[in-house]
Amino acid sequence: MKKILFLFLIILLGNGVKALEEKDGPKLVWDIEKYDYGVVYTDEMPESKLDIKFINEGNEPLILSNVRACCGTRVHEWPRQPIMPGKEGTIKIEFRLAPNAQRISRTVTVTSNAEPKTSIFRVVGEVKNR
Repeated sequence: MKKILFLFLIILLGNGVKALEEKDGPKLVWDIEKYDYGVVYTDEMPESKLDIKFINEGNEPLILSNVRACCGTRVHEWPRQPIMPGKEGTIKIEFRLAPNAQRISRTVTVTSNAEPKTSIFRVVGEVKNR
């Protein structure tokens, strides 16, 4: 009886370890966590076009089903073809920064077949007068 319980315990622990292992599938990972302009001044406005890079760190193709942006940010281009494991993709965005004091807070939301289904990239900073 003790041998059967011991064998059952071994099988149960083995299945628990498998559950803790990384899951199969695609994995969207941003090249940088967020883009931070820091403090910029109204007389030196930066270009507001960005290439947001990401990589598929999973073991299956990553498929982006939708990419949208908020606050007057325009998504110019995003990969329509699957991103293979270990490969990189780029999302091109553009937005307008008015030359007046303001906080910069933009988001780009990506919906894909990775877990979690949505991933958000942030653009932050602050515009100040001198």
